[in-house]
Amino acid sequence: MKILALDVGLKRIGLAISPDAKTAIPIEAILRKGRKQAASDVSKYINEFNPDILVVGIPMGGSCEDEMRRRINHFISLLEIKDSVEIVFQDESGSSYEAKEMMKGAVKQKRDGRIDSIAASVILQRWLEKQNSIKTI
Repeated sequence: MKILALDVGLKRIGLAISPDAKTAIPIEAILRKGRKQAASDVSKYINEFNPDILVVGIPMGGSCEDEMRRRINHFISLLEIKDSVEIVFQDESGSSYEAKEMMKGAVKQKRDGRIDSIAASVILQRWLEKQNSIKTI
């Protein structure tokens, strides 16, 4: 089972993959110049990787959850995704902070998308761990 995760931001979209439903691997982020361009770039990657599941990060529980959910749902609606791809949402709260902490000392805080894709891998790893804990109960 192949899984792709998105960390949808206003400037960049972080991407991570799991080719085996066990590990989360960050890949190159997409620079967002406009909504349609970003949706087209993400759609191209989705069609190339051909995931079974698309995990989308969404901040849950905060005061802006409804607004962010609306924005992210709108962005998802712009994607060209096969009907067979299951879309699931995963709480992304703190994932960017966690990604920055993981990269401390290794990378200066460049705005090249590495942090965004590491955040996507954190989101994906959380989702994978949740699935594995459900299976063992």
